[in-house]
Amino acid sequence: MGTPEFAVPSLQILVENGYQVVGVVTAADKLGGRGKKQLLESAVKKYAVSRGIPVLQPVRLRDPGFLESLRRLEGDLFVVVAFRMLPEVVWSMPEHGTFNLHGSLLPKYRGAAPINWAIINGETETGVTTFFIKQEIDTGDLLLQKKMPIGDNETAGEVHDRMKVLGAEAVLETVRAIESGGYTLEKQDDSLATKAPKIFHETCEIDFSQPVQQVHDFIRGLSPYPAAWTRLDGKVLKILRTAIDHTPHELAPGTFLSDNKEWLKVATQGGFVFVHELQMEGRRRMLVGDFLNGYFF
Repeated sequence: MGTPEFAVPSLQILVENGYQVVGVVTAADKLGGRGKKQLLESAVKKYAVSRGIPVLQPVRLRDPGFLESLRRLEGDLFVVVAFRMLPEVVWSMPEHGTFNLHGSLLPKYRGAAPINWAIINGETETGVTTFFIKQEIDTGDLLLQKKMPIGDNETAGEVHDRMKVLGAEAVLETVRAIESGGYTLEKQDDSLATKAPKIFHETCEIDFSQPVQQVHDFIRGLSPYPAAWTRLDGKVLKILRTAIDHTPHELAPGTFLSDNKEWLKVATQGGFVFVHELQMEGRRRMLVGDFLNGYFF
């Protein structure tokens, strides 16, 4: 059960290691693209179809027709990677249970956006966790965890791309452990839990009055999507990649400085962020040098 590109390697690794994937459950197709006239299929569906795996695309997970179709597949184990919250009637169905892959070292960063929040909060390490699902989201007993470092300048997109590979390895190891019975469950310590709620455009505005490190982490933690933003000449300017400059100054936070050729930086508390990649409203994503070819400060 999964939808986005993040979930594809986990499906692929099971197929390539000889496991019989009897079905895939993914999001319903939707209209998108220019004019919303193009039918868009999930990344997981595209892979499943290419391998001849049956696909279910329920709108409602409690729909009796979907539940009957799911039962007929007779799956021994359900594997969930980047999907929706499941009702108990679904996750309790298979003999060997239902486990989920989560993009953090639980119980830290429970919620919809664990990669983003780990980077925003300046973490130097994250990882993946597999756990048996129970009713409260991301609280089930732990099966396996794998750690990975976060680079000083890594973006959420870059961590995502490395994590989906690590996550696939964790999924395969977990399935093998469940198959053999060779696993020990560990209860989560709720006192150590932190949250990673869904992120909205409105909360992605950059506060340049914060310390330079926090501004830098905020920007990379939201790059490339949904993207941290500010306003320039009344237009939304998304900032996608930065570097830190600790040079002291007395400028107002948010002041832009540039040589109008190669560099652009913005004043923060205790320094500047050099902007390396950005996207002006109505324009494509570009490197700062390309942007400055047509813009003067």
